[in-house]
Amino acid sequence: MTFAARSLSALLVLGLLQGDFSSAAANRQPVLVSSHLLRRIPMEQLLKRNEVPAENRWKLEDMFASQQEWDKTYDEAKKLIEEASKFQGKLNTASALKECFELDDELSLKTERLYVYAHMRQDEDTANPVYQALSQKAKKLGVDSGEALSYVTPEILALPVEKLDELIADPALSEYTFTLTEMKRQKAHVLSKAEEALLAQVGTLSQAPQNIFGMLNNADLKFPKIKDETGKEVELTHGSYIKFLESPNREVRQNAFKAVYDTYAKQKNTIAATLSANVNKNVFYSRVRKYPSVLEMSLFGDNISKEVYTNLIDTIHESLPLMHRYMKLRQKLLGVDELHMYDLFAPLVDEYKMDIPFAEAKRITKEGLKPLGVDYLKTLQEGYDNGWIDVYENENKRTGAYSWGAYGTHPYVLLNHNDNLNSMFTLAHEMGHALHSYYSDNALKYRDAQYTIFLAEVASTTNEALLMHYLLEKSTDKKEKMYLLTYYADQFRTTVFRQTMFAEFEKIVHERAEKGDSLTPQDLSSIYYDLNLKYYGEDMVVDKDIEMEWARIPHFYNSFYVYKYATGFSAATSFSKQILEEGKPAVDRYLGFLKSGGSDYSINILKKAGVDMSSPQPIREAMSVFEDVIEQMEQLTK
Repeated sequence: MTFAARSLSALLVLGLLQGDFSSAAANRQPVLVSSHLLRRIPMEQLLKRNEVPAENRWKLEDMFASQQEWDKTYDEAKKLIEEASKFQGKLNTASALKECFELDDELSLKTERLYVYAHMRQDEDTANPVYQALSQKAKKLGVDSGEALSYVTPEILALPVEKLDELIADPALSEYTFTLTEMKRQKAHVLSKAEEALLAQVGTLSQAPQNIFGMLNNADLKFPKIKDETGKEVELTHGSYIKFLESPNREVRQNAFKAVYDTYAKQKNTIAATLSANVNKNVFYSRVRKYPSVLEMSLFGDNISKEVYTNLIDTIHESLPLMHRYMKLRQKLLGVDELHMYDLFAPLVDEYKMDIPFAEAKRITKEGLKPLGVDYLKTLQEGYDNGWIDVYENENKRTGAYSWGAYGTHPYVLLNHNDNLNSMFTLAHEMGHALHSYYSDNALKYRDAQYTIFLAEVASTTNEALLMHYLLEKSTDKKEKMYLLTYYADQFRTTVFRQTMFAEFEKIVHERAEKGDSLTPQDLSSIYYDLNLKYYGEDMVVDKDIEMEWARIPHFYNSFYVYKYATGFSAATSFSKQILEEGKPAVDRYLGFLKSGGSDYSINILKKAGVDMSSPQPIREAMSVFEDVIEQMEQLTK
């Protein structure tokens, strides 16, 4: 990875890239929503891609008007790669650095546009061999670009600190001050050339725990059949598990829950060894690179202090009575004597169908986002009207939803829209990402425009919070209101409380490993079970089976990542609360956040906009919204 890239983790987690992207292009990743939320249409009803009406397709020709234009840009990028080596051994003057950075930016932008276009064409029809080949060709170009510029970071970091300070202060490099400052910050954790080469050679070995878990979890682990609501024996899979937990039939929920955790329990020794190996790998890297702990190593990339992480956990501990209160309410609404772990996803109200065609979803979303002001709504409408969105599922189209794009052209949004509430919130969510990119790209130069993963979910979730507030305000139907409140309360439960519990589990197991303590299956299960007792409270029956849930969480192999879901949701809830209560001053601060991209450290960007994630305040503000949701639900049950 070269100096312009800040994070590839989201792309690697999504499996969109194998290996490294060269530079700033690596930052621009699609952000996906879970495809299980989007109902699949039977294949026989699907249109072929060439049958989809133009008004329902995104306009990728805005990026490249023709294949010939793509080929021309590809050839230009190849020539830049050939020129990249000319700076090697010369990166000790401001003029050489400036020229090198300019070449990297030009190469990175071309590589980004080539890859994004090819991949989005492939997503339109994943079976199309032409775009499969084009996507592979663009990916290979990115790898070649990374290799060609791989000398840059080590060469700059080899300069004495005094020389780096001189370059940072040089007016000729003012456009790259943040890049150089960030490189200086990382210098203390970069090893000698020989040591770095050795670590690079063991890089593949370091991926072994995650790869082994992936193969076991996705390929080798087989669940038993269970009976569905009709009494028919059906196969239990990763994909169907949540569907069974959402069943109104309690026996179906219980059987699915027990079948999943019985299956994991049979593999507990293997999975514990795999997770323990991953934790010990992290400990090894943190010590070799001279970090105080694995947690601080994991937070270093985004320049996040340890206190942000611990504040999240401590503040959620303060708010656990709210979670326990919601569990008590859930028990009452379900009408059960005891609330079990397999009841957490059960519907709290009878099926409430909200039929929302796409045109109506656009209108309602725009109404809900009115508090963000005229300029934001104008840009949103521009996206609606000018080919930003690929709307409906077609044969062989990629599932789920994402926002993506390349600097220099408008953002794009892939949907698989159904006429329901989930799809409307998905539209609001992805347009939040899209407008964040739009404002950042238009306000900043290429190198500073891309926001970090720490910030990625803030704008999207702010849109959802504002839309939810609008729907609740205008709702006059008691059943509809309870349906909406349930939807919102479960977002707090799953995105804030559950992810924070995961984050606390990671913190505990890494601290134990750093002290040299064991991580046996019994240790892991005991830690995890005790956390469930703490988070769900004494009114909840914490079934013994849940002690094996740690064994099925893939995020634990991308360590100290999940806390970002909780901080992002809390920051977004805080923003939406300020916008609704303060009006224009808060809107101006928020638009400033959208225009800040990655021009400063994430924590500073949020702080300037009025959300200080180094303090407990944003999380407490989010919890006040959660309390209000619970109170409204309690009132409706009286």
